[in-house]
Amino acid sequence: MSELVLPAPAKLNRLLHITGRRSDGYHELQTLFQFLDHGDTLRLRRRDDAAVTLDTPLGEVARDDNLVVRAARLLQAETGCGLGADIHLDKRLPLGGGLGGGSSDAATTLLALNRLWSLELSLEHLAALGLRLGADVPVFVRGHAAWAEGIGERLTPVELDTPWFVVLHPGIEVSTPRVFGAPQLTRDTPPISMARALQEGPRTWRNDCESTVRRLYPAVDEAFDWLSGFAPTRLTGTGACLFCSLRHEAEARRILEHVRDGWHAFVARGCNVSPLHQALGLF
Repeated sequence: MSELVLPAPAKLNRLLHITGRRSDGYHELQTLFQFLDHGDTLRLRRRDDAAVTLDTPLGEVARDDNLVVRAARLLQAETGCGLGADIHLDKRLPLGGGLGGGSSDAATTLLALNRLWSLELSLEHLAALGLRLGADVPVFVRGHAAWAEGIGERLTPVELDTPWFVVLHPGIEVSTPRVFGAPQLTRDTPPISMARALQEGPRTWRNDCESTVRRLYPAVDEAFDWLSGFAPTRLTGTGACLFCSLRHEAEARRILEHVRDGWHAFVARGCNVSPLHQALGLF
């Protein structure tokens, strides 16, 4: 095998609580991650030398800072592998959208090159490497909907409902450091158990970043009010993307007919097993 074409799916934070702030500045979280059957696509071709190329420019992100390149370089350094890769990224997920696009791209790169380079590292080993790239990378490496704690790295697999989602991006990029640095951000939500969160269910779930993001970014606030006119709406991650859930695909697609100019929206199904892991036969 010399080439793979694989998905890098989006995620939603169905719930996001901020329960504290650590001495190193990171925030303690409790969240429910779920994948979508929508995302980026990567095509990776093995090279016999150690070069890693990425032919997809991403705005102001320097090539060597891209998480895809960093993931490949980290895997080479960890294993001493002398092979390389030519990588093409078909970028569909917005930057700064809260859908985990960069983290998902990194996870897909790790799993793909682990196979293309015949490294045979375990998912646990790859998840540990992924954590060095970002707190959200391990959930994409492990590939199952999960209850997460800590900075998002302590994962317990869960089974969630799998409705149809409308995901709306209001055309702006939200700065995660700005949100987490905001004085008004809720940082003292009392921790709850995973069992309680799952028992209470989606109607009670919330995102502690929501009010802060809406205050800092009027475009998100406006889009939130609009989408809430169709169904209960929540922010994913620190935004800027918003989502609502519907029972039927047709209901979701009818909402798309009314999306305003300058906004981008898509319909996707929730997945408890990542489309990446389905493609690789890892479920």
